[in-house]
Amino acid sequence: MRLSILTWCGIALLSITPLLSAPSAKERARAAQEVQTGFDQKIQPLLEKYCYSCHGNGKHKGDMVLDRFRTVEDILADVKPWLSVLRTVNSGEMPPEDKPQPSAAERELLGQWIENTAFSGICENPDPGRVTIRRLNRAEYNNTIRDLLAVDFQPASDFPQDDVGYGFDNIGDVLSTPPILLEKYLSAADKIMETAIVLGGPKLGGPSQRFEGEKMEREGDLSAIYPVGDVAMGLYREGEIFTSVNLNKAGDYAIKIRAWGQQAGKDLPQMELRIDGTKHKVFHVRAGERRPQIYEFTLRLEVGTHRIGTAYLNNFNDPNDPVPSRRDRNLYVDYIELIGPLEPQPYPESHTRIFFAGPPQKKPEVYAREIIRRFITRAWRRPVSNEEITRSTALFTHAQKEGDTFEESIKLALEGALVSPHFLFRGEVQADPDNSKSVHLIDEFALASRLSYFLWSTMPDEELLKLAGKKALRKNLNAQVKRMMQDSRSEALVQNFASQWLQTRALSNVAPAKNTFPSFDEELRQAMGKETDLFFSSIMRGNRSVLDFIDGNYSFVNERLARHYGISGITGPEFQKVTFTDGRRGGILTHASILTLTSNPTRTSPVKRGKWILDNILGTPPPPAPPDVPLLSEEKEIILSGSLRQRMEQHREAPLCASCHTRMDPIGFGFENFDGLGAWREMDGKFPVESGGKLVSGQSFDGPAELRKILKEQKRTEFLRCMAEKMLTFAIGRGLEYYDKCAIDNIVKDLEKDQFRFSALVNSVVGSAPFQMRRGDTPALETADAH
Repeated sequence: MRLSILTWCGIALLSITPLLSAPSAKERARAAQEVQTGFDQKIQPLLEKYCYSCHGNGKHKGDMVLDRFRTVEDILADVKPWLSVLRTVNSGEMPPEDKPQPSAAERELLGQWIENTAFSGICENPDPGRVTIRRLNRAEYNNTIRDLLAVDFQPASDFPQDDVGYGFDNIGDVLSTPPILLEKYLSAADKIMETAIVLGGPKLGGPSQRFEGEKMEREGDLSAIYPVGDVAMGLYREGEIFTSVNLNKAGDYAIKIRAWGQQAGKDLPQMELRIDGTKHKVFHVRAGERRPQIYEFTLRLEVGTHRIGTAYLNNFNDPNDPVPSRRDRNLYVDYIELIGPLEPQPYPESHTRIFFAGPPQKKPEVYAREIIRRFITRAWRRPVSNEEITRSTALFTHAQKEGDTFEESIKLALEGALVSPHFLFRGEVQADPDNSKSVHLIDEFALASRLSYFLWSTMPDEELLKLAGKKALRKNLNAQVKRMMQDSRSEALVQNFASQWLQTRALSNVAPAKNTFPSFDEELRQAMGKETDLFFSSIMRGNRSVLDFIDGNYSFVNERLARHYGISGITGPEFQKVTFTDGRRGGILTHASILTLTSNPTRTSPVKRGKWILDNILGTPPPPAPPDVPLLSEEKEIILSGSLRQRMEQHREAPLCASCHTRMDPIGFGFENFDGLGAWREMDGKFPVESGGKLVSGQSFDGPAELRKILKEQKRTEFLRCMAEKMLTFAIGRGLEYYDKCAIDNIVKDLEKDQFRFSALVNSVVGSAPFQMRRGDTPALETADAH
């Protein structure tokens, strides 16, 4: 196989017309020798002249060593580093500015040789890679339960945090399954079915009226019965709070009182329910402030006006108790709710989805089997076998023998389905799973799942599953993508892809210093995040150019954020679209969310801002900083001695720092007109802001507008590749490898053909070989033997 690749590399390099017949062994050997000769005579001299001073002769900056590749065979045995070489050579980032520079012809020669040699042949027979079987992450679990059962429920909220790999929390290689998570799955399945299935017949309910405790009338020592802000009514001595209600229909009514107590002495606070002055029920309030409880009582009420109240009966004080919190017994009432008249309520959708034909009639076993078949087909996101249905139905049969009702027995069977690996994990059936050379299209049900978890972070809907069942999904893929992008569930792409690509999830953890940024508060934090969400959503739903992420001249602000940006004429909490005309702001790079995330608590950080852009916009992250690099001094005298830019330029004079900082710092300094919260400024303390600079690839700029223009026009390809890589990684749930280069190349080409529209990005990702296909894996034993 390798000789064949070498042959065609030689043919491409030497511009030889391909032969109609297969080359002989002698011809293949001669072509291979010609490729090696070309490397020895043309390519290696360029590497020695421009690269080995940092990446050879005993040096290995960025852990890159190039002089170990002495032959073309060496390169083909380890092509991964050459993808980085190709990228930096084509972008002009390497060699560094202070080193000898190759001519444009030399750059083109080196880039073309790497393309034609290291990566020749991989596009004709693409390796789609393999995805580790992976469990649903927390967001996917919650969304899947929501769409499977139509319940407003977040069962995964107390699951352990998902691990993150390659920037995302849906990567199979890092989504571990610790023992505590297995316990959570069992508990969640029970809670989910308790919520979804109504046991014991229809529940009683009716119209509801709620009366807030702090707004109710008082009777007793008014100096000791008073509101606790807008939270509750506090009863610090015996007394009653009450309200009047007019009923126009007689019947049974439920009264719910949400309350808690402050405990003191041996007895619990006693709360009495009174209707029209008559005592009906005394509750002993065990609940504390952190976990209030609801105390409920049902009674019949006639037409007319009624006084509904609750009284505190047993005040207690012990000023000598050594524990201050136990010296005074008090009662707090959050609200009283009146529900009725009570009547049987319709079953919720979650219940009727399961019991699709109503209560069991004749042949309950047949009905149960069909309920279970329908449920596990949707839950497991594929057709199920008779054997699988029988295994699940066995739980129903067991519960029936134990005397459980029909509904209780179904509940047990469906709980079993929810803790099955077929539900918890996204597995894909393979014909030859242990053969790493077995490359094939995934089946249409697996494609439906890949598509729905990519765009919606949830299970496939009925339309996707129907098309998959007819083997028609692949034929209608673009139409389905369009439909799905217009669906409200595509908001998951904002919440789960955009927030991780742009790292805005971390905004909730930032803590700007209050004395430096006194205007920062929770309202501003929320507005910052919302702006970026709405901006991404507008590009996605409006099918706009992805280049707007770099320099779109519009955004979305409410009054709080507009005031922060210095924009007048915006009032109220609702977000409005605004257009920027002064050139200061544009794209996500000038969003307060991004600028705040990439700042330190007390000041801006050009290093963080530059690194963020290299990593998330250009896809060329710098290596980690050495552990012994000194931090920039924050001493007051040092700060007063010069602007941040001046101090950092002195700091990076150290050779250990210079190589990475020459890439990061100029980009970061281009945004120095924005302070640590993203507000515009002209001064850094008492020093004028200098936001000009020169990129390591040679482009000069003066201010953020010119820098954004460079990124949009001259760094466009790097950005498109970066975004394609980020989205493909999220879509397939694995890190990218060198053999994914062709898929990325094709996505970039598709974007360029379609005016960089967002839909072109999504459609191309969905149509790519890594998304559509998979291969087997080398068996573990075979791998171990090889080592």
